[in-house]
Amino acid sequence: MVFATQYNRKINLLKRSSGMPGPDNFEIIEHPDIACGENEILVRNRWFRVSISTRLMMSEEAESVKGIPFPPINIGDTLADAAIGEIVSAPAASGLQPGEFVLHPFGWREYAAVDIDLCTRLGTKLLNPAAYLGHGWTAYAALTRATQVKPDDVVFVSSGAGAIGSMAGQIARKLGAKRVIGSTGTPEKASWMKQELGYDEVIIRGDGTISDQLQRYAPDGIDLFIDIVGGEQLEAAVSHTREGARLVLLGALSAELAGAKSTKYAPVEIDAFAIIVKGVTMRGYSADENPEVFAEWLSCLSQPSWADIEFPVTRFKGLESAPLALKETCSGKARGLVLVTL
Repeated sequence: MVFATQYNRKINLLKRSSGMPGPDNFEIIEHPDIACGENEILVRNRWFRVSISTRLMMSEEAESVKGIPFPPINIGDTLADAAIGEIVSAPAASGLQPGEFVLHPFGWREYAAVDIDLCTRLGTKLLNPAAYLGHGWTAYAALTRATQVKPDDVVFVSSGAGAIGSMAGQIARKLGAKRVIGSTGTPEKASWMKQELGYDEVIIRGDGTISDQLQRYAPDGIDLFIDIVGGEQLEAAVSHTREGARLVLLGALSAELAGAKSTKYAPVEIDAFAIIVKGVTMRGYSADENPEVFAEWLSCLSQPSWADIEFPVTRFKGLESAPLALKETCSGKARGLVLVTL
């Protein structure tokens, strides 16, 4: 079925990026109508997420890699990321109604035809959009499925002002951590993390070595490391583990945000002997391994004890702002989730 819309704009990849993405990598395409299949609904997007991983997906080095849920974006493809859309029309047998909101994977456009099986029903009344589009559930899954927080844990979170880290520090505290340390790139972000997100201490890249700063803030070592960066921060964390420490690796921004080009290679030299003698466990993890956690995460947010959780968001308005939102995300200027409102 073809639906007529006032206009349907979307952002396509015009050319691959060789470094930091810029406006000339994108083009806005406009269509007067949109076709929906028998098992598809028509949604008008209201919010969509902009993720750092998009830089790698659209780069000249992009390639399909088993185990990485970020397929390359080809020239002419419409970019995509998680979005919340309002239903315009739905098949009668679907049980979905116009005016309901759904979570789906087709952002970077104003309207989308979405297979019903790819939608998560959200109802007509929403929590903060960042509760669904943000990475709070990713952090929650890492801290409840990939590992568990213990009452006396000293926790270190790399990229503590980012989309995952800004939630991981808060959630670790909610789950009983004794002390939470984060890392970031500027003194301004460090102050914000301590004042707004509740970090006890913040390591600042470039203000001495990561290892020296971690020794200063955790002289007796760390019990749990949630890593989104890799590189020097992973090396330092391994060297400062206590006996029985757990390391959960969620990302490798040191590779994805490398200055010259985005890459999937993130080599690092770590102290294997420390891992052995201290009985340290280290694992890579994706929240996609435990999709049931999403509903559990939303349930937590309905509890009074979680009512004060912060959802840091850097907002951009309008579809045409998405390329700038991506640039700000990849440059490290943004805080928390980067969200485009339509």
